Amino acid sequence: MTTTPVQELEGKVAIVTGAAGGIGEAVATLFAERGASVVAEDIKPSVVELEQKSECIAALVGDVAEEATAQRAVALAMERFGKVDILVNNAAIILNINVTDMSVEQWDKVMNVNARGMFLHAREAMRVMIDNKRGAIVNVGSYACQVAFPTIGAYAASKGAVAQLTKVLALEGAPHNIRANVVAPGDVETGILDDIMPDGRAFLREHATNAPIGRVAQPREIAEVIAFVASDRASFMTGSVVMADGGYTTV
Repeated sequence: MTTTPVQELEGKVAIVTGAAGGIGEAVATLFAERGASVVAEDIKPSVVELEQKSECIAALVGDVAEEATAQRAVALAMERFGKVDILVNNAAIILNINVTDMSVEQWDKVMNVNARGMFLHAREAMRVMIDNKRGAIVNVGSYACQVAFPTIGAYAASKGAVAQLTKVLALEGAPHNIRANVVAPGDVETGILDDIMPDGRAFLREHATNAPIGRVAQPREIAEVIAFVASDRASFMTGSVVMADGGYTTV
């Protein structure tokens, strides 16, 4: 079956964090295909390769947890494209370690990227969106917003924080025509586990068989959900946690 792409993001300007690979790269690429201009941000220098894929993409290398990075991302969007319509807070890391074995440094590292980074980018983007009297924020959560597994204490806590932060952003943004939602994926075949196990993608493919849909998601599938939630087609949606987990949280 073939479908005709919807140019739902024509003329929009988006900031996408964690854009060097996985879901973030898929989002940045899809947004550009759908007519958006994109600031693609990542701590990995390889994010600059996205500029070669589309003249609508401007790359930024920086640590998502640093205040200056969020400020630079918004400044780059304003300088290159003149506005900020959409923020996709995607950057995240995970550690697999029992709470009793976790150091403060390990806890802080996960929370700084996954929660603090989203707060900083949402704050800076909203300041511009308020002036424009419109905007959409999509925070990428996880099925760990609702369920938990052993060894992911910091990750689960950070994603729970994302869900609650998003609801506050929705309330504070509503008077300014700014929407905020969470897209919460299940197992997606990305490299998020590559630094903590020999074959993280194989683990994700195997773990995904526990979901009713019986398979792992591809990053593009999640990017499609994010594109819809970010677009004006979802204009009445705010404060929602949209599960894209293959039915995992239904059982």
